[in-house]
Amino acid sequence: MTARAFGRTGLVVPHVGLGAGPLGDPALDEREVEILLLGALDVGVTLVDAARSYGLAEERIGRHLGRHRSKVVLSTKVGYGVEGLPDWTGPCVAAGVDAALRRLRADWLDIVHLHSCPLETLRRGDVLTALLDAVVAGKVRVAAYSGEGEALAWAVASGAFGAVQTSVSLCDRASLASAIPAARERGVGVLAKRALGNGVWRYGEHPSQPDLAEYWQRWRALGLPLQGWDPLELAVRFAAHAPGVGCALVGTTRFENLRRAVELADRGPLPPDALAALDERYRAVGAAWPGVV
Repeated sequence: MTARAFGRTGLVVPHVGLGAGPLGDPALDEREVEILLLGALDVGVTLVDAARSYGLAEERIGRHLGRHRSKVVLSTKVGYGVEGLPDWTGPCVAAGVDAALRRLRADWLDIVHLHSCPLETLRRGDVLTALLDAVVAGKVRVAAYSGEGEALAWAVASGAFGAVQTSVSLCDRASLASAIPAARERGVGVLAKRALGNGVWRYGEHPSQPDLAEYWQRWRALGLPLQGWDPLELAVRFAAHAPGVGCALVGTTRFENLRRAVELADRGPLPPDALAALDERYRAVGAAWPGVV
């Protein structure tokens, strides 16, 4: 799979990465997790993105990929969930980095995001200072921000972050209009989360989960001109090759699904006529839609 320079960070990333959110489920078979994580490396998916809020994901990544540390770009998220410390404080971020290092069985973390950190907290400065201190200490290579809207724009413009993570899909293009071009101009690496838009074309009925419901409604409103295209192929190729995106994250629990996404991304960008049809429909229906956190 094609590897790309990730902004000016010095990291090299694949055009498809593994979003580890689904790996946090304690009911998931451990052998299936191992097959997925080791199989990911075999097909060139060398970036894995986790978070403290993703259940058992970090522990499982550490268990199965710890011995392959030199082959993996480890990305995670902090800012909350440290026992005894208030969320979104400098000490919480510092302790969160140390805890992630232990769970991931790593001596350093490649990318660490402030996870949907509110704009007012970013401006306050202490959480950002704590993350940058972890970079100086060699615990983190790249300080990053994950989020949408005004906070994302602030993060890109601040010059403090080497990378950002934001939603990019057929149903979610807000960041492609401004934040991602600005990031590209500044040499900030971009991870595209929710690259498949949660695969909402698979749902025949209105989902109950709020983020799924939002994308389901958008998908139906768009009424995209598929013209014989597989929606999965459209989604993968759109996100993985969107201008300014370094790596598109695909979340799954099954290696077969990840391998399929890699095969589709390897086909390259969508043809100009297909992109033009998608663009036209989005401008007509979804131009005002905000990014989904």
